[in-house]
Amino acid sequence: MNGYTALRQGAAWLDFEARGRFWAAGEDRARLLHAMTTNHVQSLAPGQGCYAFFLNAQGRILGDVHLLCCEDRFLLDTEPETHDLLFQHLDKYIIADDVTLEDARADLTVIAIEGPRSGVVIEQLGLPAPERDHDHVQQGQFRVARISSTGQPGFRLYLERQARPAILAQLEAAGVVQATADEQRIVRLENRKPRYGEDITDRNLVQETRQLQAVHFSKGCYLGQEIVERVRSRGQVHRLLSALTVEGSDPVDRGTAVRAGDTAVGEITSAAFSPALGKTVALGYLRSEHATPKTRLSLDGRQVEVVGECGGA
Repeated sequence: MNGYTALRQGAAWLDFEARGRFWAAGEDRARLLHAMTTNHVQSLAPGQGCYAFFLNAQGRILGDVHLLCCEDRFLLDTEPETHDLLFQHLDKYIIADDVTLEDARADLTVIAIEGPRSGVVIEQLGLPAPERDHDHVQQGQFRVARISSTGQPGFRLYLERQARPAILAQLEAAGVVQATADEQRIVRLENRKPRYGEDITDRNLVQETRQLQAVHFSKGCYLGQEIVERVRSRGQVHRLLSALTVEGSDPVDRGTAVRAGDTAVGEITSAAFSPALGKTVALGYLRSEHATPKTRLSLDGRQVEVVGECGGA
């Protein structure tokens, strides 16, 4: 069984060693993170977590984060490309706050187990399987969080580096194969799940992404909140991230125009051929009037159909 099939039908492990991760500690940690991200951090209790965006003052998205509340600190898990940027961005706003940031990449490694049978694998490893998204449990050298990168059921394991060889040996012995980055990407797109750095960038406003699970609209002030609220109150969203299917298997490049007749009405952000569907699956931004499911469009002479909204974190 290859990694693609395992992700769809069983379970596969994913190497997330490259992901960004850092700790935020100190008495003011929750207050600062609450003021710097789009979600309600101050309501989190140890063992809970959330998905959130960091914005700039213009409301553009600097990065996304899986934020886990631990007993005495927060763990921030972000994309490889945004680790340094978000670390420095947060550090810049620590003025008189009792907050200390610490890079966790040297001591803490990360792997994920995803697929319909991922919970079974977690139990076979003798680890707890949290039931709600972003809930997490520490057991010995392992912190297990319910987080998915592909849209399949999944868990993320944060573990001390010395424990990594043993856990990989256990997975190999249990017949759990590794899914490559390309295999992960296909399943992610089949599940309409966007990724920061491809489908979401610092060009985007929150409402354009449709990832509103990252936002708490009544939490009070945070950096970029004024723009988010202005867009919400006026309802002015001119383009929306949408899931699409494209006929055929030929590659589709990022930035390829999507057209209604001869008029460009959007562009592709990521695409891959789906063996299961026999067609290309893609995400892209469309003018809002063209983002309705079952809308027929075109791309380089190929038929495009709008499938619907994108899945969440």
